[in-house]
Amino acid sequence: MIPDLLYSGTVIPAHPLALDPYRQLDERRQRRLTRYYIASGAGGVAVGVHTTQFAIRNPRVGLYETVLRLAAEEIDAAQLARPFIKVAGLCGPTAQAADEARTALKYGYHLGLLSLGGLNHLSEGELIAHVRTVSEIIPVFGFYLQPSVGGRILSYRFWEQLVEIPGVKAIKTAPFNRYQTLDVVRAVCHSSRCNDIALYTGNDDNIVADLLTVYRFTVNGREVTKRFAGGLLGHWSVWTSQVVPLFDRIKKCIIEDYSGAGKLLTEGIAVTDMNAALFDPSNAFHGSIAGIHEVLRRQGLLEGIWCLDEAETLSPGQLEEIDRVAAAYPQLTDDGFVKAFLEKEKNIVNA
Repeated sequence: MIPDLLYSGTVIPAHPLALDPYRQLDERRQRRLTRYYIASGAGGVAVGVHTTQFAIRNPRVGLYETVLRLAAEEIDAAQLARPFIKVAGLCGPTAQAADEARTALKYGYHLGLLSLGGLNHLSEGELIAHVRTVSEIIPVFGFYLQPSVGGRILSYRFWEQLVEIPGVKAIKTAPFNRYQTLDVVRAVCHSSRCNDIALYTGNDDNIVADLLTVYRFTVNGREVTKRFAGGLLGHWSVWTSQVVPLFDRIKKCIIEDYSGAGKLLTEGIAVTDMNAALFDPSNAFHGSIAGIHEVLRRQGLLEGIWCLDEAETLSPGQLEEIDRVAAAYPQLTDDGFVKAFLEKEKNIVNA
């Protein structure tokens, strides 16, 4: 059932980290965030990824295994009658990524989202060997990370090789760049494993257009097409109960021969405008995690916007931008849903 959901496409939010004023884990709110994503109708969560903060791996913090365990426990406790994809973020040198992969398997995670950030000293050939080694432990969700947050530009030849690795089951493209996104899709379409790899957008600046687009190539005299099945996105960690129906409308539009595509593309511009307020591109994405936290704080899902790194906070003017987009696009926010969700949670605790 998990592979079927992965390939048919779903909404996978990147899971934030809930901290208290002392920048210690707020376990109660961390667990509640997972329940919020389940209640919102998401098809999975990605834990231990950029949105969860890479600093959870710092030995002085030591939260990597904890956040994976907490999410897994909440998913198990929900006793869902539907599949729910658990993705664990993996990063670092091969030995570290392999250890994280084994930790993810320990808690029943289905895939590892393998970041190549911080490995710029390795050649592309060495990166391929790295991915191959990790994929022998856990199925890999490949990841094209934008250079502005620690990624690097990778050649078409790199993706040609990566997509032929049997353990690579999906790829998240998040270069925030159409040319680099095209490299990945073209490599998949020209691969012998084209039908074995699910594409997920991580381009938070182009979500709706990515999901609507059909990529078409001629390969050995025959036409090959590919779409993004779904998204694995930091943007989807907020206002998630409105993300799910938007995703459903996109799928319905495709099935109905793109009826209503123009309206969806217009809505996609609103989504991009909202993302700009959250992700702070005008300040090189400095406030991206704090921006997500601010929305969750306003709704009562987090106590504050604290990050493990004290320097990570909102940029000047970012608060006003979040105010602006929340007021401009109320149809894409879910304050009412969250209020009802929190009330229900309170009633369960008091029962």
